[in-house]
Order: sequence, then C-alpha cells, then structure tokens
Amino acid sequence: MNEISSSALIELSLNLAQSLTGNDRFDRLLSTIRKTITCEAVAVLAFNGEYLVPLALQGLSKDTLGRRYVINEHPRLVEICKSNKVVRFPANCPLPDPYDGLLVDREGDLPVHACMGIPLHFEDKLIGVLTLDSLVPNIFDNIPEKTLDVITAMASISLNTALTIEKLENNVIHSQQVVAELSQPNAMVEQNELIGQSEKMQSMKKEISLVASTHYNVLIQGESGSGKELVAHGIHLQSLRRSAPMIYVNCAALPDNLIESELFGHVKGAFTGADKSRPGKFLIADGGTLFLDEVGELPLTAQSKLLRAIQSNEIQAVGQDKIVTVDVRVVAATNRDLLKEVEEGRFRIDLYHRLNVYPINVPPLRDRIGDVALLAGFFIEKLKRKLGLQQLKLSTQVINYLSGYQWPGNVRELEHFLSRAALKARAKHKGKEIVRIDVTDCDQLDSNVGSFPTEGETEKEVPLSKSLNFRREVDNFQRNLISQVLTEEQGNWSNTAKRLNADRANLNRLAKRLGIQVNKIIS
Repeated sequence: MNEISSSALIELSLNLAQSLTGNDRFDRLLSTIRKTITCEAVAVLAFNGEYLVPLALQGLSKDTLGRRYVINEHPRLVEICKSNKVVRFPANCPLPDPYDGLLVDREGDLPVHACMGIPLHFEDKLIGVLTLDSLVPNIFDNIPEKTLDVITAMASISLNTALTIEKLENNVIHSQQVVAELSQPNAMVEQNELIGQSEKMQSMKKEISLVASTHYNVLIQGESGSGKELVAHGIHLQSLRRSAPMIYVNCAALPDNLIESELFGHVKGAFTGADKSRPGKFLIADGGTLFLDEVGELPLTAQSKLLRAIQSNEIQAVGQDKIVTVDVRVVAATNRDLLKEVEEGRFRIDLYHRLNVYPINVPPLRDRIGDVALLAGFFIEKLKRKLGLQQLKLSTQVINYLSGYQWPGNVRELEHFLSRAALKARAKHKGKEIVRIDVTDCDQLDSNVGSFPTEGETEKEVPLSKSLNFRREVDNFQRNLISQVLTEEQGNWSNTAKRLNADRANLNRLAKRLGIQVNKIIS
C-alpha cells in the first residue's frame, strides 16, 4: 500500500478550501481517500450523543444517509468510538457489520471482508467517525501510519469546519444546547428530526432557524402528513423558550362547549361537571410555546376569545373574575388556506394577522426531490429496531418505485406504507439476519402512478399521476353524503347524526364549515 502522495495531498487541500458546502467538502474528501486506499465503501458520520448520523458516503445505498445508528446497538461502532486510534477489525471478526446488505454492488450478507474505522477528534472530543470496508480481506493491514495520520487530520478538520458552520447558521448563541437536546436517543428525538436535503427542505430549515430565536408568532401551513408538528417542535427547540414546556392543542378535537375551558381553564363549579378547578393550556404553557394544531377548525366564537388572549397576554378562567397575565409564544398550524377562509367569512382576519406574523410553508413530499430515499432509510432503521431485526433494507426497485409516486398523504403515508411492507418482508424472510423489502412485499399504490418498475428502470421512467387536492375531494364527499342523508331525513339533524353514527354537535359544526344549511318554510 503506497503512502498518500504529495500531489494528492495538495489537491485535497485545495479542494477542501474551495468547497462551499459540507456535502461537497465530504464528497471530495471521500473521493481522495478512495484514490489512496482501495475500498468498496467509505462513509463519514457525525457523533451526536448516543448515535451516529451519516453525512456523506460512497459505495453504500442512498437510503443509508437517512439512517441513524444508535451506537450501543452496533458493536463495531462502539469499538471505533471508544478508541483513540485507527481500529482494524480482523477478517474473521464475528461482530455484525452495520452496513450488511447495504453495499451498492452486492446483495445479501457481507462475506469475510476488511473493515477499518477511524475515530475523528477535535480538541480531544469525539466529533465523528470514518469507516472503510473492502471485500478483499486484510487489505488495510499494511497501510502506513503516516497515510492514516494525514487522512485522520484532514477528515477531522473537514468535519469540525462543517459542524461549526452549521451551528453558526442555525443560531450562534443557542446551537450547542439545541444539538444536545436533539441528541438524546429517545422517541421525542425520532419524532422531531426533520429529515431531508432537498432544496425546499434546506430553505425551510433556514426559515426555522431565522425565526426560532425571536418571539414572533408563527403560522405553519401545509398538507396533512407533511410534518407541520415537526416544524413547530423545531422552532421551539431552537428558541429561547426551549427549557420551558411546549404545550400541544388539537383544535379540531375540542368540543365547542369546552374550548374556552381547555384554553383558559375553569374554576370548580363553573359549569355542570366542573368538580374541581383546572388550569388551561395558556397557563400551562406560560414561559414556553403553545402549539395550536389545526387552528383553522376553531369556530368563530372561540376565535374571538383566542384573539383577546394573544393581543393582551391576559386570560380569564371560566367562572373566575380574576385576570391572569401570561407569557406565551403561539405557533399555529393548519392544512387550510386561511386567507381563503377569511375571504369566505370562516376565519377572523384580525386573528389571522396575529398568527401570521411569520409564515412557514411546509413543502409536500412530492416537491421534495431526492428526500424520499432519505426518509425511507430513516423509517427503515426505526422499523428494524422496532421489529427486532439485525438488518432491514430496501431493494433498488422499491426505492425507484417510492420515488415515482406522488404521496398525497405525504411523509405519514410513506411511513405507514413502509411499516406494512416491513411486516410482510419479515414474515417472508423469517429467521434470516438480513430482511430485504421487495416489490412483492409492497402495497399497490395508485394505479394512475404506474406499475412496479422492472430491473434497469430509473426514477424518471416511472410515470406520475395528475395532482389532486386531497382536502377538496374529502370535503366534497362529506358534503354530498351529509346533504343526501339530511334530505332523506327531511332536515332532522338528530336523525341524520344517528344514521351517520356521528355526534350531533360535531356534525353541525362540520356542516357549517361545508356550507350546508336547512331552510324551513312556514306556510
């Protein structure tokens, strides 16, 4: 094995100096490493507390970028992270390889192979790792220490520079606390990480970082399942209020007669059933963030009371004369076009402007070019742990198929789709260490999108269906159904509610939103 040449070192230094983005910087670094060291796969991963996040890779499937490797679940990664020097694993090492089944040019288990891990430190702190895999056993054994020292130094400097730039872009003062919060390996982190590298996602992440450190109210708009709640959590975790609670309110689920109590609280005896005093969401969120999900579903009477609370920062519990001052930042979300709702008289314009101090639009998945594969990798890694599998992977055909679909249900639909496919694949590959999801394990998506691709087909060859407005189609169906039953019951709301197996109050509220009225004629 030759040492890294002077010309390669100079070329790498110039390339890294000219790289404008972290991804570009890492790609150039990995390309230079592969010129010096023969290997089938190489990856650089950032250390994030209890897990490693892939930042760039070569020779591994694209969905690997979306995976989050919990260190304690991967013995080889444990060995690399706790070491202060290069770790070479014996060719016959029994420890499972985290990349089993993920090499681009090979299906199934990795055979006897060479594996090497390089811990990357900056100021004596672990910031990431560099991994190399080769199908030629023992190929890394005789690499000169000088070559490895140069690669380690270059990789460490590049990673630290990229992480520093990222922190400065997000929020100079609070970035370390935010990263520490997001680094905790729990369910909350998995739910709140925004996965995606598409241009629209990068733009939205910048918007989040820009507004997070202010006290502005934010209105998040986007289709159902696109990730509006994740955006809200991202704003809170990067804000000055991150140590205070973020309180969630599903406005669509609040009964009309309890909305005021839920938001502002009530005292004992304020109404029938109020057997004890109860604080409202505004008071619980004092000093923190109040997230009003589906705010467009609030009736006009509740909107006026919400407006007063936001304007004055004062609330009054039901049945109580005392006025309480609160400090709450409001982040609201809706899948409706609120401006249109204002024009049609279903939403107060003054409340709209109070909420829409800083608007953020969440892009639908169909517009996030290249993100489907990353999201698939993220969900597949979660499913692997949930199902107790050593490795779970997607075939190339499935990835192409997923990338060609419109996903009207957005990220939520993709996650549910993969959950079903993973269950079927596990049953088919029962007892195997590597479970691969093939097209035969997948539900048939909308027939207008096209059939499963065959070998050799690319994403561009999968035809796309005509885009539909999901909300409008659902509204039309509900409007027609309610109108039909209401007509058959001669305008009797109670009978209509019974036939539809719905609560009468909720049915009335839905009918008002859909513009359904009963006109009675007196003769």
